[in-house]
Amino acid sequence: MITLVLGGTRSGKSEVAERLAAATGGPVTYLATARVADDPDFAARVARHRARRPASWTMIEAYDDLPGALRAASATALVESLGTWIAGVPGFAADVEALCDALATRKGDSIVVSEEVGLGVHPPTEVGMRFADAVGDCNRRVAAAADRVLLVVAGRTLELG
Repeated sequence: MITLVLGGTRSGKSEVAERLAAATGGPVTYLATARVADDPDFAARVARHRARRPASWTMIEAYDDLPGALRAASATALVESLGTWIAGVPGFAADVEALCDALATRKGDSIVVSEEVGLGVHPPTEVGMRFADAVGDCNRRVAAAADRVLLVVAGRTLELG
């Protein structure tokens, strides 16, 4: 089962994904796609996410090879998040085909969190437009491979068809 959980910044998408992963009742591998650098605000956000997760979950830093880490993960895998993964790849040229292949061929359930970039203001810069295009394309491709797609808005979850 592949579930894609979409939402904007601070929508509650991560909490929804974490509840879905916990509800499986089995082991969970959390695949983190962010590098925490010298950004105190981002580091604090990551720390809040870590504090929310059960200590029994395995955490893998998967920013260098998300598809490979996903293939290697056993049981339920929670990917957090596609926008962060794409932002960390030079030119935003993430290997989305390899990601979709890894999702389609792995044995365990996959819960994938991503930023919904299509509901905001049109990016005012060229790099912002390229990022929104890359994340939007990735979201469409993962959604096509997914069994279930959820949109989280203000902490409320909508099932998408």
